[in-house]
Amino acid sequence: MSGTPARSPLRIAVTQPSCVAYDVEANVSAHAALVRAAASRVVVFPELSLTGYELDAPALDPTDPRLTPLVEACAQTGTLALAGAPVAGDHIATLAVDHTGARVAYRKMSVGPVEARRFTPGPEPVVLTVDGWRLGLAICKDTGVPEHAARTCALGVDVYVASILDHAADVAVPDERALRISTTHRVVVAVASFAGSTGGGYTEAAGRSAIWAPDGAVLARTGTTPGEFVRATLT
Repeated sequence: MSGTPARSPLRIAVTQPSCVAYDVEANVSAHAALVRAAASRVVVFPELSLTGYELDAPALDPTDPRLTPLVEACAQTGTLALAGAPVAGDHIATLAVDHTGARVAYRKMSVGPVEARRFTPGPEPVVLTVDGWRLGLAICKDTGVPEHAARTCALGVDVYVASILDHAADVAVPDERALRISTTHRVVVAVASFAGSTGGGYTEAAGRSAIWAPDGAVLARTGTTPGEFVRATLT
């Protein structure tokens, strides 16, 4: 897509880390390794990537020292990592992690029926600005709610960034949603999708994380193996 003279090209990566249920330290290590390997300004991880899709996992405090290896990896590479975790509230959230530490950036607005037994919907859409690029954030079911994309994109976004989890049998669903969002709102769509076993009954997740252009063309796509990532440079 066309940028503006005031901003540089943005390299963004979508990842599908190996996941150990409830083991924040192991998952942080996998995240840090992918941040280093991706060598991108923004690196996106799936829903609840730091704990696995375990809806009874303890809330993760953004100041938790177990996140330090990820903060250090981001500092070394100049990366903003967008990672998933349950947080106080209770919310399913996206943490924004960079050289300064971690913070809660976004709280999932569209929680599913089982998730709603514990989690509260987030209050509003969120846009992060990175080097002049505006990134609208979404988590899984958000992508299937047209109003979410409409409200988020109405804030003036360049990239709709989604952290998701789907069963392998539902692999077509994220593609359909990403195509709709990209072509309807003329934005890049970046989707990080879990692969392999992630907990919560997901013994085989869909993988196939991808980045779509505003015209619906696929710019980059992973396969179905944990540990894969792809990246694209937006100009």
